[in-house]
Amino acid sequence: IAEKADPPVILGHNLWGTLTHHASTRLKARDIIYHSRDTIARMVGGKAADIIFTSGGTELKANNLVFYTAVKYFRNSKPFAGGGTNWEQLNERGSLPHIIISNVEHDSIKLTAKHLLKEGKADVTFDPISKVTAWVEVKDVIAGIHPTTCLVSIVLANNEIGIIMPIKDICQRVREVNKQRAASAPKILLHTDAAQAIGKIRVDAHELGVNYITIVGQKLYGPRIGALFGNDPGTTTPVYPLFFGGGQECNFRLGYDMVYYVMGFHAAELVSLNLAEYEAHFLDIQCYLEQKLLAVFGSDKIHFNSHFPGSDIFPNTCNVSILGRGLQGCKVLSTCRGLLASVGAACLSDSGAICTYKENVCGQYHLPFHILLNCGIPYHVATNALRISVGRSTFCEDVDIIVEDLREQLERDELLMNS
Repeated sequence: IAEKADPPVILGHNLWGTLTHHASTRLKARDIIYHSRDTIARMVGGKAADIIFTSGGTELKANNLVFYTAVKYFRNSKPFAGGGTNWEQLNERGSLPHIIISNVEHDSIKLTAKHLLKEGKADVTFDPISKVTAWVEVKDVIAGIHPTTCLVSIVLANNEIGIIMPIKDICQRVREVNKQRAASAPKILLHTDAAQAIGKIRVDAHELGVNYITIVGQKLYGPRIGALFGNDPGTTTPVYPLFFGGGQECNFRLGYDMVYYVMGFHAAELVSLNLAEYEAHFLDIQCYLEQKLLAVFGSDKIHFNSHFPGSDIFPNTCNVSILGRGLQGCKVLSTCRGLLASVGAACLSDSGAICTYKENVCGQYHLPFHILLNCGIPYHVATNALRISVGRSTFCEDVDIIVEDLREQLERDELLMNS
């Protein structure tokens, strides 16, 4: 946790009274929550009223608010002037709400979409990404829009390879579609999971043109808490609560706010003030890491899985495969002494991090390296992948240590295989 976030978290533990108590604790807690809400909003170009606190990214990102809201919004939509007949016909046929996502989404998006599909609550299109750019192509998203499409949710940047998606262009085209069908169908809502992006690149809700943005505290060096940006929630942008109770978060997300975690969102202020510095540091260390890997192992043994022509990537993410028999990523990491990295999404449970490979009914690959396979990375390369992230406190000497750690372990493994 960032130093600026740590003291507020500790202070927040002492504000244990409920927010309805008539005491100084209530006033302090409310002031703190508002300040954190305002800080997060300014970080993404919004206002305090646009921020809804949640328990984490998964809760709001897929399983709860955004997807639930989109489906309910579709069901609650009424016929529009000049186009009511068509909309009534759609409802009479029992048409399902339609959702578009990519095939490289975080599991909290992908698995929720699959659940809605399996339960018969929504139709879902899983747009493939280009094997040339690793982007979701704008034309594919637009071509997939149905009269019943209610949500387009595309990750701002994939957490495993770091490719930055053309969200602004997608949103612009979808808004044009919304104008064209304004009299005959409800608008298509736009959501991006920016959990990985915020704190590494500039993220502005209004520049992107989205209705919703997912924000996660730990990605900002804060505590494990989430927030949802909604553009004027409840007015311009619909938000429906998943459960009911005490009216917290303007009735959008019920349950007492965890004040000590909310206070830790002060880490967002560091992002607002120092983003350019962070971004430059990440880029310098990432470049040094890639150069060091090439120098130690050679270009014939190293494959950078995040390098796609014309595509931008995160300045802190290096997805690399060390080529060779028996050098699977999970096996290599299990023998390293100092390197802490992953072979897929870092937030997976232990059961999700097992190195397995098979295709499921939707044609997508299982964890941990299905994202790479969907990007067109060959299987023998993808199995050896290591996802190495650099941070604010990572320096060149740290890179030297982990690369040497890798070199020693690979030499040892090769000796064992040849003995």
